[in-house]
Amino acid sequence: METAPTPQPGRTLRHTRQIECRGYLRDDGLYDIEAEMRDISADATEMPFARVAAGGSIHHMRLCMTIDTDLVIQDFEARTETGPTPFCTEINAAYRQLRGLRIGGGFRQQARARLGGANGCTHLTELLGPLATTAMQTVMSVQRDQSPWHAKLAGDAPLPRPWILDTCHAYRIDGDGAKVIWPLHRRAGS
Repeated sequence: METAPTPQPGRTLRHTRQIECRGYLRDDGLYDIEAEMRDISADATEMPFARVAAGGSIHHMRLCMTIDTDLVIQDFEARTETGPTPFCTEINAAYRQLRGLRIGGGFRQQARARLGGANGCTHLTELLGPLATTAMQTVMSVQRDQSPWHAKLAGDAPLPRPWILDTCHAYRIDGDGAKVIWPLHRRAGS
């Protein structure tokens, strides 16, 4: 005997956050990585410094960074197209402090140390996470084209430990994913 589905309560959309990131390989070998975020109000809303129409943006912000193949930030730009206060744009230039940092382990902590709290914008700083992930995926897409996995796994010589090991559950050192990308018989010393 089947049971009737549990009735769900009605829902009313109140807010939408859209984040879109893009990564580009430039003709000069550098990469441009862009992130755009919008907070959209479902209904008209009054804020201390602005009135936002239904479907309007409370926040519309963009980040663009240029990185090299080693994931080192060469240039960085933050733009606040729309913010809830007329003061939001004042902090955009502070994000240039990220120049010279390398995307990788510890990047978010280093960025937060420079741009946390009153030294940055909560929303722009939150957007650094998806921006960094997009940077890594973009550079890795080019690396995969230049050196496919099947070519790396050809032969019998020892392989160096892949950097991706232990970065997540799927690539944990004792898991099946690790055995595929770093076969036991190809590990140095085995």
